[in-house]
Amino acid sequence: MTDDRLPLAELMAKTGDGDFLRTIAESVLQIIMEADVDGLVGASRHERSGDRTTWRNGYRDRSLDTRLGTLNLRIPKLRTGAYFPGFLEPRKTVEKALVAVIQEAWIAGVSTRRVDELVQAMGMTGISKSSVSKLCKDIDERVHAFLKRPLTGDWPYLWLDATYLKVREGGRIVSVAAIIAVAVNTEGKREIVGLHIGPSEAEPFWSSFLKDLARRGLTGVKLVISDAHEGLKAAITRVLSVSLR
Repeated sequence: MTDDRLPLAELMAKTGDGDFLRTIAESVLQIIMEADVDGLVGASRHERSGDRTTWRNGYRDRSLDTRLGTLNLRIPKLRTGAYFPGFLEPRKTVEKALVAVIQEAWIAGVSTRRVDELVQAMGMTGISKSSVSKLCKDIDERVHAFLKRPLTGDWPYLWLDATYLKVREGGRIVSVAAIIAVAVNTEGKREIVGLHIGPSEAEPFWSSFLKDLARRGLTGVKLVISDAHEGLKAAITRVLSVSLR
C-alpha cells in the first residue's frame, strides 16, 4: 500500500462512525504506551520479576487532537520516576503513521511493518515483537467484528461513496476502488455499515457489496444517495429495488 491511502480514513471519519475510529486510535496508542512502560519498569503489570525497577501508580488523563478527532488517553504513572510519552511533546506528530495503521486494518489487515513505523514515529524503542503482534491482532479483530456485525432494524437512507487507492500487487502499483456505505436508521442514527475493496466499480462489484449488506440485515432502504454510476444504478435496482438520487 502507498501513502495515497491516507484520505480513506479521513473520509470514514467525516462520513460516519468517527467514534469507532477514535476508539481504535486510542487503543493503538494505549497498547503501545503500556508495552513501553513494561520495558521501563522491567516487568508487566503484577508480574514478579528480579528485573523490576519500580511499580506502576495509576494513570493521568491526557487528550490528543488528531485528524480523526480528539483522542482521550490514559498516561501510565510510576511510583518512582516519571513517564511521559514522547509523541505528546509539542511539534511531535505521529498522525500519518497512526492513520496508516488504522487504514491498513480496514483494507487488508495490519502488518507488523506498519506498527513498527508507528512505534518509531512515536519515538519509542524496546517494544517487543509479542506486543506488536498483540496490537495487530487487537486492531484486526475490532475492525472485522465491526464490518461483519449484524444490522438490525430499518435503514431508510443509504449513502455510497468511493475513493481510489494505490496498492502494490505482484510488484506493480495498481488502482483499486474503496467503497464506503453509510446508512441512517429510523432513529436518525448514522453509521458506517460497510466497506469493500475491489478492482473496479463495475456492476458485479457493486452487486456483491450490496448483497453482503443485505445478508447482514440491511433492510427498509428507501433512498440511495451516490454518484450516478451506471454499474451502481444497475446493482441498486437488482439488489435493493429502490431509487438512486
